[in-house]
Amino acid sequence: MNIIKFTSKTTLKLNNVKYKAYLIGDLPPSFGFKEKLDGQDDKGNDKYKQGISKWFNYKGLTWVIDKEHWSTLL
Repeated sequence: MNIIKFTSKTTLKLNNVKYKAYLIGDLPPSFGFKEKLDGQDDKGNDKYKQGISKWFNYKGLTWVIDKEHWSTLL
């Protein structure tokens, strides 16, 4: 069973993982992709930017996992 605990109006914990709420027009620019090419480093290796590919909607808001918990997504 999932346990939801609101820590403020825009943050909650779902099964001890922190999430932040966004309105649909205020989503971060890294929303909607897993990773994308972000140029090359000095040695010519490709660099990738990690994006937000998992979220859920609840009470009219889009809830995205907090950055400190991104490793739980992988």
